[in-house]
Parts: sequence; structure tokens; C-alpha cells
Amino acid sequence: MQNLVKKEYKIPFILVTSLFFLWGFAHAILDVLNKHFQDVLIITRAHSAWVQVMFYLGYFVMAIPAGLFINKYGYRKGVVFGLLLYGIGSLLFIPGEYWMSFNFFLFSLFVIACGLVFLETAANPYMTELGDRETAASRLNLAQSFNGLGCICGPLIGGLLLFSEGGESNISLPYTLMGIIVLGVALAFYKIRLPEIVHEADEEEVGENGARGLWSHKLFIFGIISLFCYEIAEISINSFFINYVVDDGWMNARDASVVLSFGGLGLFMCGRFAGSWIMRYIRAEKVLFVCAIGTVISTSLVVLDLGILSLIALFLGYAFEAIMFPTIFALSLRGLGNYTKRASSYLMMSPIGGAVGPLMMGYVADQTNMSFSFIVPLLSFIVVLLYAWKVKQRSLC
Repeated sequence: MQNLVKKEYKIPFILVTSLFFLWGFAHAILDVLNKHFQDVLIITRAHSAWVQVMFYLGYFVMAIPAGLFINKYGYRKGVVFGLLLYGIGSLLFIPGEYWMSFNFFLFSLFVIACGLVFLETAANPYMTELGDRETAASRLNLAQSFNGLGCICGPLIGGLLLFSEGGESNISLPYTLMGIIVLGVALAFYKIRLPEIVHEADEEEVGENGARGLWSHKLFIFGIISLFCYEIAEISINSFFINYVVDDGWMNARDASVVLSFGGLGLFMCGRFAGSWIMRYIRAEKVLFVCAIGTVISTSLVVLDLGILSLIALFLGYAFEAIMFPTIFALSLRGLGNYTKRASSYLMMSPIGGAVGPLMMGYVADQTNMSFSFIVPLLSFIVVLLYAWKVKQRSLC
């Protein structure tokens, strides 16, 4: 950590890293909730995909307001406000279960998402500024590794609570526990003081008449598109992982949620830790390019429906995609200086892809089969590959 984080920022780094776990948990438990609603409320895969739609719609709606709020009040207040929304949205599952209303559950998830966008808009760029610019991608990958740990715990705890052997489940229980913990963390951040980062303008940011416009940075725009496509791929795969392994007869839903935690998302977390270490020796652009090739190949094998080979490829895809979000995020902010906070809010609109992807994949799956529906993440990973190639070419100039 010594080479990644400046000495005076070690404590803030540790504190903010804890937030990555919390939103990783909130994201990953959705994949279990999706399947659970299909079984309990007797709805189609395309209908249950509205869980992801409403959740990631919150990112799209709240991203710019979150950026404006953080610009005015700073990173710490942005974190506290985000945690409050996260906690309140979680506790709304209690009346939601009483009414057993799918629409009310969707509203609760929307509130949680609005809180998470504040957390991510603050924490992601904050991490990139806690050390040297050259190690920003590696530093953000290290922090995001704990997001991966949250992703493991989400399906594991959610699956054990929601897919009980007796057939009865308490939908509000995991969210109630989550809400209490999150509100406690909000109180802790309210009491502490995080140092604010003053962004210095880069030379390339200043032109004849002052700062260049944010939208003149073409790689930043491509970065938004790439993150959008990555979110389509990642969330689609996570949303229908359980459906894929259950429909193909590999295991039941309860076992699948455990395998998703330790198998897929475990590899995902390990991929981020490994990626953070590798990027200390190899440029982030090259690592992203190699991993993008890996995701395209592995997802193609799933589409081809080759039995056990496709299942192995699905798990390998988790390892290859692990570094993509933090790496694209860090590379997209490179050279933006005073525009960093505003740019971060635009980048945090990209998770709307998590709303689009499951809808498309669910529709394709309903019309064909689960294997062929992986064509949706495959096309998305191809866009990420093009971005990685472009950034790598730019770094060689």
C-alpha cells in the first residue's frame, strides 16, 4: 500500500474502502432477489428484470445531482447523505414485505440506488487522488477488491435467507440487517473528518482561453460508453447466472446462490486483487486490453453452448471482467483535473446499462434459451475491447 497511497492519506483510504464492501453487497444480493421474485410472485424472467431496471435507473436519475452536491459540499457529506438514503431504502423492505407489493419493493431498491450513486460518485474519484496519478488504476482496483468481497457475501447471505429449505423466507430480513449496519456507518462518517482533495489542473487541460471543455476529451466520452457497455455485460451475467445453471440442470437455486458467491464472485474478487498487483508493474491500459480479449473469448464459448466447457468459461469470465470498471473509471478521469468531480458524476450514469442489459437478456432468453442470451454481454464486451485498444494505442503515442 505504501507505493499506492500517500502516507497522510492511509487512514482515509482504509475508511473509504469500507464503503466499497457495502455497495458490493447491495449490488450482488439483487441477483438472488431476482430469482426469488420469479418463484414467489410467479413472474417471468423479463418481468423480474425490473429489479435491476429500477435499481440502475436510480444511478441514471441521481448521478448529476450527486455530482452537484459533492461539488458544493465535498466528499464526506456526499458519503454521509448516500449512506442515509441507502439505510432508509433498506428499511423500507419491512413495510414492503407486509404489503407484499412488487412495485413497493422496486421503489425501495430505487431509494437504495440513489444512496449508492452518492457513495460511488464520491468514493471512486476520491481513491484516484490519494496517490500518484500513475498508480490511480491500481489503487482503485485494490479498493474495489473489497467491493468484490461484498459481492461474495450478498448472494451467500441472501441465498441462505431467501432460499430456505422449508420453503418459507423473510424478504425483509437481509435488508433490515443491512439498513441498521449502514446507518451505523453513516453515524461514524458524520463524526470523522475526511481531508478534502484539491484538484490541480493538468497542463493538457489548459488552452488559450483557459480550461478546455470536459466534452472535448474524446477518451472520456468513449470511457462513458465503455462503462455503459460493461455494466450491461456484468449485470446481465450476474442477474441470470442462477437461471443459467438451474435451467441447464447443474444445480438448484439455493446451491447456485452459494456457487455464485464463492465461485463466480470469488474469482471476481481475486481478479481485482491480482489486477491491482499486476498494474504496479504493467500499465493499466495493457492489462485492460488482455482482460477484454479474455471476456470476449469466454462469453463466446457460453453462447456456443458447449456443456461443461461453457460453464468453465462462464467462471473464467468473472476473473477477466474483474478489473474493468475501476480501470476504465480511472483511465477516463486521467488528465481532467478540476473537472474530476463533475466527470465522475457523468461516469456514474453508466450503470443505467445495468437496467438495459437484464431486460434485453431476459427477453432474448424468453424467446430462445439462456445460453444464446449471452449474446447481449458478448456484444458489450466487444465495445470494451475497442476502448481498451484505443487507450492502449494512445498510451504508445
